[in-house]
Amino acid sequence: MRLTRLTLILITGILALGFYRLITYLLDDLEFQTFQATEEAMVDAAHLLASHAESQLTGPELSEEALSSFDKTFDHVRQREFSAKIFVKEKTRVTLDCYLTDAQGVVVFDSKESRVGQDYSHWHDVAKTLEGGYGARSSRVIEEDPYSSIMFVGAPIMFGEQLVGVATVYKPQRDLLPFVKARRRQIMFPTMALAGAILFLIAAVLVWVYRPVGRLAEYARRITVGERPPFPRLGKGQEVNALGTALRDMREALEGRSYVETYTQTLTHELKSPLAAIRGAAELLDEEMPLEERSRFIANIRDEVDRSERLINRLLHLSALEGKTELEQREPIQLGQLLEDAARLIKNQTELRQVTLSLDLPPQDFVLDGDYYILRAAVENLLQNALDFSPEGSTIRLALHVEDEQAVITVSDEGPGLPDYALKRAFDRFYSLRPQDCANKGSGLGLSFVKEAALLHNGEAILTNLPQGGAKATLIVK
Repeated sequence: MRLTRLTLILITGILALGFYRLITYLLDDLEFQTFQATEEAMVDAAHLLASHAESQLTGPELSEEALSSFDKTFDHVRQREFSAKIFVKEKTRVTLDCYLTDAQGVVVFDSKESRVGQDYSHWHDVAKTLEGGYGARSSRVIEEDPYSSIMFVGAPIMFGEQLVGVATVYKPQRDLLPFVKARRRQIMFPTMALAGAILFLIAAVLVWVYRPVGRLAEYARRITVGERPPFPRLGKGQEVNALGTALRDMREALEGRSYVETYTQTLTHELKSPLAAIRGAAELLDEEMPLEERSRFIANIRDEVDRSERLINRLLHLSALEGKTELEQREPIQLGQLLEDAARLIKNQTELRQVTLSLDLPPQDFVLDGDYYILRAAVENLLQNALDFSPEGSTIRLALHVEDEQAVITVSDEGPGLPDYALKRAFDRFYSLRPQDCANKGSGLGLSFVKEAALLHNGEAILTNLPQGGAKATLIVK
């Protein structure tokens, strides 16, 4: 797994865990605080009702007149019409109820008239209050439903110094759920938005930092396998650009040193043969010999000089091409016209060798952005290579067709083809077939030039043998 993804996954996991714990804490605490605030208001209400009951007492027991006043109060309050917009909930009725017990904990009044006569001395709101403490409880109506709980808060009813009963107010917790849910949403959405924003920022930073690093790694990998890729775009990060520049400078320095060493060795090796031939012929010319022999040695000297000149010129062209990592300028090229020009330049040679050159072009010309002279030189090299291997009376076929929006140029000959060992090394610099395998031994630079031209045009060069005999060179550019 890539470092960017692994880091992002780890950070996402840590963020998710942290925000989960934070949200859990806030939501749990929200419900607790809501019930606390409600309980605080219920304590006030319980003591208000207990004081009202005390004002009705004429003795140590709650009289019928006192209980009747409670009935009238709650009947009247239920008939009240009002509308109170509280946060997200519109309140239109009173949902607070009350029951009264005597000194033994038996219910003597209930605003809902469902508990009268029942012994509540065992419930905390009554029992704790009768003991002189703070009585409160929360009980579920349906055991399996946590939202069916009802909150109870008790307050003592005193006659002088004597505790004569308990006034308990109660309220369903379900009435508070709209407030809890609304506050949950208000906490969840901003928290999740904040988490998303932080994660997005971290991902953007990681991509901003690691994507250029990945491009540099791919750049280094392609250099390692022998390619010459263009320097990647690294964005505006100062540190990454500094690293990229250092890597490019190191590559150029190492390549330059190796390049000079390799070319010096290979050029020295390739020039040994023509120089030895020139020296031998020159030494023989110092001796007395027939004019006919002298003319033959002079012709050999000229041939070797021409061979050396061609080698040096091709080497200069190839070195100039290999020094490029990308095309400096691109222009629209009509490939059909380019192939016709290349065929015209080699026409004289094919006629001298009595070889037919066949040209197969598509009905509609293909236009490519590239370097005209580099591509034409590459096609000329392919044609020259095919001509060197073509016997008299044979045909060389030059064709162009389009596949997947890329141009495919093929050059086929009817020669002997290439040995398997030669196919694998055909595009290597200075590699050419031995004299016994081919009538004309080349410089070994033509196909190297074709390969470099293909790379500069984001393509490739391929050389294969045909089943019916001969070889086919394919130049793909796009």
